[in-house]
Amino acid sequence: LGGKYRDRIRLYADTPAPAKATPEGYTERVLARKKMGLTFIKFDVGLHVLNGYVEDGVVGTPTQYEYGLGYRWTARGTAVGTQLTDRGIARFVEIVAAVREAVGWRIPLAVDHFGPLTVNDAIRLGHALEPYGLAWMEDIMPWWNVEGNLQVTRSINVPTLNGEDIYLWDGWREMIEKRAIDIIQPDLLTAGGMLETKKIADYAERYGLPTVLHFAGSPIAFMANLHCAAAIPSFIALEHHALDLPFWKDLVTGLPDNLIEDGYVRVSEKPGLGVDLNYEGIEKNLRFPGLFEPTDEWNTPKLGFWRPDKKGWH
Repeated sequence: LGGKYRDRIRLYADTPAPAKATPEGYTERVLARKKMGLTFIKFDVGLHVLNGYVEDGVVGTPTQYEYGLGYRWTARGTAVGTQLTDRGIARFVEIVAAVREAVGWRIPLAVDHFGPLTVNDAIRLGHALEPYGLAWMEDIMPWWNVEGNLQVTRSINVPTLNGEDIYLWDGWREMIEKRAIDIIQPDLLTAGGMLETKKIADYAERYGLPTVLHFAGSPIAFMANLHCAAAIPSFIALEHHALDLPFWKDLVTGLPDNLIEDGYVRVSEKPGLGVDLNYEGIEKNLRFPGLFEPTDEWNTPKLGFWRPDKKGWH
């Protein structure tokens, strides 16, 4: 990977939206993250914070709901048909302002899940949130809308971040070369692995773009992210999406009891990634029972056309 630039990696805490999307609910959630020792916090907001709380916060209905669940965030034009009203923007501001006041100004705050928004609404919202010193606004525009991201980035004074769904260096190239965002956020597991992620980060650095790593996975993937992050010069923070998962550490052996210290995790000096699978812990916490079940169905080639009259593939 090219050697270490640091011995410990800063984490940023993902914070899901509270059951009641009120300023008080968000403040309680974020303060709980602070009590865990996290020193960099992100919280999720979105159009749902307006539902049932703000009358006439949005004009129209997002076209995303015309698509199946798997396409709601990737279909082209998902934000068309909606417009944030001043009331809607004021509600977002109220939540962010309450959280900032509660945690103070020493802790970096980032926000996620605003979208899908149109370019104009993203710019209006970005301007409204400028007074709160956000570390970034995440995924305001879909990743594939490079020009839209560029318009928003050049129009607001809040850093923009995107990219958890982008695959390989080729997928990143246009976004980076156009500086369409301020901060890149590849996901090591879906960007192409450790070496590909390092390649993407090094290329972004040539264009003055620092790196944040998106992470929502197992301890094995977490350790891979730690090693990759240690080798990235212009690295900011690594996401941790499993802070509320009680059995997460039980899936492996080799993690220290105090994994997070002052908001950081130390890079392991052990061979390999630094952990081993704990099969007992894995089997105990399976969502559906069955560890290493037989897969005999994959031993039969399935080529050609299905022929019901011949009872099989031919």
